[in-house]
Amino acid sequence: MQLTERRQRYRQVLQGNVCVHPASIFDAMSARMAASLGFEVGMFAGSIASATVLGAPDVVVLTLTEFAEQIHRIARGSDIPLMVDADHGYGNALNVMRTVEELETAGVAALTIEDTVLPATFAGQGEGLISIEEMVGKLRGAVAARQDPSLVVLGRTSSLRHSGIAEAEKRLKAYEATGIDGIFLAGASTRAEVEAMHRATSLPLLLGGGTPELSDRNFLAANGVRIALQGHHPFYAAAKAVYDTLKYFREGGSPAGLKDRVASGELLDIALKQSDYKLAQNTYLR
Repeated sequence: MQLTERRQRYRQVLQGNVCVHPASIFDAMSARMAASLGFEVGMFAGSIASATVLGAPDVVVLTLTEFAEQIHRIARGSDIPLMVDADHGYGNALNVMRTVEELETAGVAALTIEDTVLPATFAGQGEGLISIEEMVGKLRGAVAARQDPSLVVLGRTSSLRHSGIAEAEKRLKAYEATGIDGIFLAGASTRAEVEAMHRATSLPLLLGGGTPELSDRNFLAANGVRIALQGHHPFYAAAKAVYDTLKYFREGGSPAGLKDRVASGELLDIALKQSDYKLAQNTYLR
């Protein structure tokens, strides 16, 4: 499937009237499994990128090049429309433009740029927000930098968490005027917040991992939320499975004892596209 078609499919989600949960994925194999299960969208988070590429926590030490390379592998391996967390765009507005160029080329359907001060500053008091004016410049640059008009650019704000509803409303109105395609709300925790954000903008909304109060997808859909993340448990589950298996062998276990705890041939066929490769071998190597 061409990249433009994937981006158009992502836009269909934003333009719809339901709220979907994306699949949290981290490599080509997990992307293929998500696609086989019918997920409309795949999400590759910055924290998971740092974990899978570097084995590092989410402290913004991953480079743009490293991020784009892993995205390229995921996009090559599966047709699922891929959205990614591009953090702060790796710098100022010019860096954001470079980020959009690299990630569009790597194959994303959508990317978010956030208004958090990143990375942590020397002697800083925790994360804060950049000014509205600076964020507007970043988003305008992001919109201008895309080559494929179907690429989705999303503004991400942590203002609810840091400054409350009034500041968030002000930011949403300013961000919408830049020409972006949607708003990712980080830190939304109540229905009142979501309702206020829906009133503040005509753009579709996205949510990070929400509270139990925000688990009703019918409520979310009625208030403009089109995508709601559920965390990144597939990666955490994979990490535990690897550790438990290595521990089992280190303590003297045998392969026979893992028969019911490892991927079946059918699952590996999905994850590794074994049938497709076998067909290519039989077609082109004979």
